[in-house]
Amino acid sequence: MRSASIRHLLISTAAGALLASGPAVAQSDPTGAQAADSSQRATPEQGLVDTSKPDGGDIVVVGTAGGGTRRQDASFAVTALNNDAIERAAPNSTADLLRTVPGVMAESSGGQNGANIFVRGYPSGGDAQFVTFQYAGTPIFAPPTLSFLENSQLIRLDETVQRVEAVRGGTGSLFSNGQPGLTVNVVPRIGGRTFHGLAKLSYTDFEEIRGDAWISGPLNEDTGFMIGGYYAQSHGVRDPQFRAEKGGQLTSNIHHDLDGRGSIEIYARYLNDRGAWLLPIPVVTNGQGDISAYPGFDAGTGTLMGRDTRITTNVVGRRLDLSEGRGAKVFNPGLTFEYELVDGLRLRERTSYLGGNADTLGLVPVEAPVAASAMAATLGGPGSTVATLTYASDGAAVAGGADARLLRAGIWEVRKKITSFVSDTGFEWAAGKNKLTGGFYYTSYTSRDVWALGNQVLLAAEPNARRINMTLNGGRTATLDGFSSGPAFQVRATYNGEDAAFYAVDELQVTPDLRIDGGVRWQRHNVDAVLATPRTAAEGGTINLDGNPLTLYDNAVTVLGANRSIRYQDDAWSWTAGANYDFTSEIGVFARYSRGNSFPQFDNLREASAVNIAEKTGLAATAEVDTYEAGVKISTRMVNLYATAFHNKFDGLATTTLINNVPVSSNGGAKATGVELEGALRPTTWFSLTAAGTYLDAKYRGFFTGNGAIDNTGNRVQRQPKWTWRVTPAVDVDVGGVRPSLFATLQYTGDRFSDPENLQTLPHFYQLDAGVAVTLDNGIRLQVTGNNLTDKIGLTEGNPRIIGGQGTGAILARPILGRSFRFSAAFEF
Repeated sequence: MRSASIRHLLISTAAGALLASGPAVAQSDPTGAQAADSSQRATPEQGLVDTSKPDGGDIVVVGTAGGGTRRQDASFAVTALNNDAIERAAPNSTADLLRTVPGVMAESSGGQNGANIFVRGYPSGGDAQFVTFQYAGTPIFAPPTLSFLENSQLIRLDETVQRVEAVRGGTGSLFSNGQPGLTVNVVPRIGGRTFHGLAKLSYTDFEEIRGDAWISGPLNEDTGFMIGGYYAQSHGVRDPQFRAEKGGQLTSNIHHDLDGRGSIEIYARYLNDRGAWLLPIPVVTNGQGDISAYPGFDAGTGTLMGRDTRITTNVVGRRLDLSEGRGAKVFNPGLTFEYELVDGLRLRERTSYLGGNADTLGLVPVEAPVAASAMAATLGGPGSTVATLTYASDGAAVAGGADARLLRAGIWEVRKKITSFVSDTGFEWAAGKNKLTGGFYYTSYTSRDVWALGNQVLLAAEPNARRINMTLNGGRTATLDGFSSGPAFQVRATYNGEDAAFYAVDELQVTPDLRIDGGVRWQRHNVDAVLATPRTAAEGGTINLDGNPLTLYDNAVTVLGANRSIRYQDDAWSWTAGANYDFTSEIGVFARYSRGNSFPQFDNLREASAVNIAEKTGLAATAEVDTYEAGVKISTRMVNLYATAFHNKFDGLATTTLINNVPVSSNGGAKATGVELEGALRPTTWFSLTAAGTYLDAKYRGFFTGNGAIDNTGNRVQRQPKWTWRVTPAVDVDVGGVRPSLFATLQYTGDRFSDPENLQTLPHFYQLDAGVAVTLDNGIRLQVTGNNLTDKIGLTEGNPRIIGGQGTGAILARPILGRSFRFSAAFEF
């Protein structure tokens, strides 16, 4: 009775901590006692056992046709991040963890949501077009990216995550949704044979409070459960003077072994989380690669958002609250089933559904600060001068008059209601040295979009900026309650997509040391949509809302045009061939060629110009990627080393970018050659050194921007540096009942260009993170981590809403977050 009472108390404590707050990292296991326990994820062949080994024996599922393979045996480039690796990376967001993956450039400076992720030189202007996130082996949302929505926005890292796997290129073009770029699989904990759990509370110096908890255990001898999640709230590192970050995630699963021949797992995940959409701010450049803070504006913590801009009513009467930010409210249930029907023949089924909303509200800056006199000419035309300049909130005069520094920012509203159903059915037949896998993949997905972009408001060039009203000579009024314009680009759309694919892979163990494989995939892509965008000049163009030419703020308001339909259909073949040779059980090499495809999604097809120009230039609207790669793998108790050289050719990108609230197409291809390195050195039981690095030479080839007017052939692919690396030394000691750990990460990001024209330079920078943790024998773990300890101003984005350079002096750019600290206390049982 006493044991049962203690167990119930511990369960209650863990569940209750979900209402408190902790960092989004998976708890490491300092004792190694998690083997055969509830924190572990299992394959059917292994049962409920530990699959995470420090010697390269990690079992990875992503990029494989079946139940997984040892990383050392994989004939493709894959990174596996276990508990310790995730914890020491101290990611600020889901996308931020991908900084640890070579060949990947992840920008999380936009906040918890709205990341930009780039892969191996694939040309992309933002979001994460060539990145697919999976949960338990199934895509979360079928399209990798829609405008204002990328996959990492739909999932959070918390203590329910056991490990993360990421495959680059290679076999990714055959499995799942056929992603030729990067496929990331988030692997949850499952229940084991004993009760196990954790409760964690954390607090930051920017006043975030967060609670994490999970508990798992057996329901009977063959069935286990897990339930857990987090809740957090804060103003954020960039404080907008209101609670900008708020929400949580709840995850549960039940896993049942089927008489040793397979398993079935049912899971459900609910995410309701939002955060500020962080955008470029004013900084200062001298044109020589030196970046400094704009006067009065802290580059690490400053934001234009503030109390004065939080709740506004624009010129068409729409009331908006910027505290809604960018996030997701989605429900994601799923099922995985694996069973050996007869000896050698195994059936696998992975099914998931996702439904909910993913909205975006943000304050999007237009131009760098200028004098009010220059702004008057912008708003009223040549010869315009400032008559009055006052704060919109109280009517007080703005100090400095015509010399006051001002800028404009649009209050953008994007509403999305999304659904996605995915089913992946596969059969595996093993006979002797041969293993044949075939399957059928089907997905149906929708997005209901309502956009209103533009809505520009005039602001003082200051942190937590105040709205400005301006009148001009001639009795003209330039603003209404700070707004200088109404909606400039609007969308109302109902999109429906459907993909169906067949795939087959054959693997032959030619000798004990040599394995070869090859596979093909055929996929058909269908899109149907009914949508409206701003009416054209032939349809009447913009309107003057009040009919008064002297009120400039509403003289050119866009109006939605007539509904139109889109029907698009295409199909393509993908294929791959590879070989793996093991010199010993610890040293191996691999080589692979793959052809992959990336179909145009809703937003690419919305603007017909993108596809039309692609056809005129002889490029298909479906992007094609050819990848050649070879690698060396070394896994010993002391050393792990994974080195991959690759070359890829990319053709057929057709996409659009909003420049001055007008869709502008980009079309073409690129080629890239690179080397990816990652590894670990463990010379003693108490010291380790992990490192990763990438060299990338990526250039455009037949790539046109500006609706085909600008040829960028030979330019470097935007936002992807030639060099990136990170190194993490760690010390773990045992001093009798107390186990302190110290770790630090130094990361280097090389020079890049923010734009395809290579006119906006992003200088190189270093970032230093560090932490210390103490684990006690009673299951208590205390930890402090610090991010960007040197408070470096590192730019990840310039001004993506213009074509051309920004000159010197004040510019718009998005820096990484400033220095911050997180303190946490956890109890594990």
